[in-house]
Amino acid sequence: MKELTFETLIAVFEEIFGQGLFWAMVLTALVVTGAYIYVLVRDRAMSMRKFLLAQLSMPFGAIAAVLFVQAVTSSHFRDIGGPVDVMVLLGVAALGAVGTAILVYTAQSLFRRKST
Repeated sequence: MKELTFETLIAVFEEIFGQGLFWAMVLTALVVTGAYIYVLVRDRAMSMRKFLLAQLSMPFGAIAAVLFVQAVTSSHFRDIGGPVDVMVLLGVAALGAVGTAILVYTAQSLFRRKST
């Protein structure tokens, strides 16, 4: 593999997660992102209270993302072999944390009544 292309990345992720799970995760990410953009446009401002609660959920999202990847890929923490593996694991944790914050903020905005 001399070049890293978008098609290669998709093929690698489909191999890691399985085709169905990978595309389900992509669809879920697109739906949550669309709902988040809708909420931001609808409210025209971010609620700092909702944002704080979303930030407090971030550690749980990071842990859940790492455990999910470990379970789906049949990997274990004992398989971590070097700095690149640690960096990938930290990247998964960071994406899980940010994704959870966006999900929590969006869910709060969509399902809670607006306080006046």
